[in-house]
Amino acid sequence: MSITENKTEFKNLEKSTIMKKELIFLGPPACGKGTQTTKLAEFLNLPHVDTGSLLRAEIKNQTPDGVVAKSFIDKGQLVPVDLVAKIIKNRLSQDDCRDGYILDGYPRSVEQADKLDVINNEINSKRDVEVDFKAIYFDIDTNVLVERIVNRRSCPVCGEIYNLAFKAPKKDGVCDKCGTELVQRKDDTREVAQARFDTYFNETAPLIEYYKNKGTLKTIDANGSIDEVWERLLEVIK
Repeated sequence: MSITENKTEFKNLEKSTIMKKELIFLGPPACGKGTQTTKLAEFLNLPHVDTGSLLRAEIKNQTPDGVVAKSFIDKGQLVPVDLVAKIIKNRLSQDDCRDGYILDGYPRSVEQADKLDVINNEINSKRDVEVDFKAIYFDIDTNVLVERIVNRRSCPVCGEIYNLAFKAPKKDGVCDKCGTELVQRKDDTREVAQARFDTYFNETAPLIEYYKNKGTLKTIDANGSIDEVWERLLEVIK
């Protein structure tokens, strides 16, 4: 089914109810969250709030919060939880998030999840709005993820992501969009990938239980093609 057909069906299901959609994606590195986030943001006409890009923009623009964040990063330290929460709140308070958002890269811990609850409650308390909050967990075999990471290539100019195993460029080693030579990240190795998974499951995976206990967790099978995962995603956000 095409995106247009998906969108028509989706709107018909919700035409009698308008509510604010607050969506976050959970899952280990390379599980496909980024691809599906971009696609879903376009489909729902909601802003894709990428925490990493948001923080980099604050630093690049030398905002007061960005200057403070950079001072920690330059020392090799983590940006304080309260400062990250402040930056997130400022972004989610903007007009384009009135009808909802898709949050990428936040929260990464139970502490941050508690902060996000407070942020949402403070923002929504100023409006009479019905909220549909969902934490969507991309469940996938770690062995599959290792292969995805090892085969991943990216365009250093436009940022397009490819995978030699299931989303290869039309011309070997060259970006389809802008013709730039693709690169492989230095840390896209089996050893580094496994270390990243260990870190994820130790630090971030507890969020799965956190949102499960709140009754807001939706789990989808992230194995399969992009289109197959997309169809499963649409089912859980209805």
